[in-house]
Amino acid sequence: MPEPLLEVSDLHVTFETDDGPVRAVDGVSFTVMPGETLGVVGESGSGKSVSSLAIMGLLNRKQADVTGSIVFKGEDLLTLPNDEMRKIRGRQISMIFQDPMTSLHPFYRVGDQIAESIIEHESVSKGDAHKRAVEMLGTVNIPRPDQRAKQYPHEFSGGMRQRAMIAMALSLNPDLLIADEPTTALDVTVQAQILGLIDNLKDEFDTAVMIVTHDLGVVAEYCDNIQVMYAGRIVESGDTDDIYYGPHHPYTWGLLQSIPRMNETEDRLTPIKGLPPSLINLPDGCSFAPRCPYSFDRCIREEPELLPTDGHHADACFLPLEEKERVIREELRVRA
Repeated sequence: MPEPLLEVSDLHVTFETDDGPVRAVDGVSFTVMPGETLGVVGESGSGKSVSSLAIMGLLNRKQADVTGSIVFKGEDLLTLPNDEMRKIRGRQISMIFQDPMTSLHPFYRVGDQIAESIIEHESVSKGDAHKRAVEMLGTVNIPRPDQRAKQYPHEFSGGMRQRAMIAMALSLNPDLLIADEPTTALDVTVQAQILGLIDNLKDEFDTAVMIVTHDLGVVAEYCDNIQVMYAGRIVESGDTDDIYYGPHHPYTWGLLQSIPRMNETEDRLTPIKGLPPSLINLPDGCSFAPRCPYSFDRCIREEPELLPTDGHHADACFLPLEEKERVIREELRVRA
């Protein structure tokens, strides 16, 4: 077995506020293997993006208390000084941010912004960097890349801006690409194009990928493994078939029932009742218990651990395996 490219262990991220500490990430552990595509799924406020920013070293350590370990290629990123982390960020780990319009500087041409990231990490001339920027725009299927490189972000459509961000992120051939909500605010056809592009470029550049999203439907086709986050914790983790055809956590059931299905047009979507809990004042026991239709006394008293069940993948739920399988079969009507 190859060594993990990224190994996150017991990661905690806490922000101090006037109202009390916000436990944005609460004991998260996972690995990313070379060439793997990992999907990180959950509602807003579940800790997905904060975990990604911690990996990138983009959290202000004066405002955020970050503990645990983030080992990348054998080196703990949390122990590195800022100047060493800057050498890794962009060069070995790149990130596509949620909103490409705010991620690209409106006053500078798109090609210049891509070239700047290349110059920052490699000893190349401005001309060579600009040439590579144009090549990368062509690689992500932007037409007339030499002309487009001279344009400003506002002259690009939403899908083209996202492609430009992908070109920038892959311009230095990183080992790990983190895509944080890469399809937000894009229409369905463009979403499919962007995800397909990331998947194709992953193989071309031999890059591992983390796709961070709130939509389980988005990651179905492209991810090898999926972890589901809720209230700063991982509540279920397994390969894609495990999560789609044998989900064991009620929160995952709720996410799956929220996905529109073309072959089941007569059924109404079933939303998850209630709202995610305040990260300042988490409930006792299971954080999902107040919203869970299957909760019982133990769920309110004890916090479940993320553990495999009788040879199955890991989940954090006290329901007996027989009850989980009944729900999958009779209520979700999941068929492999």
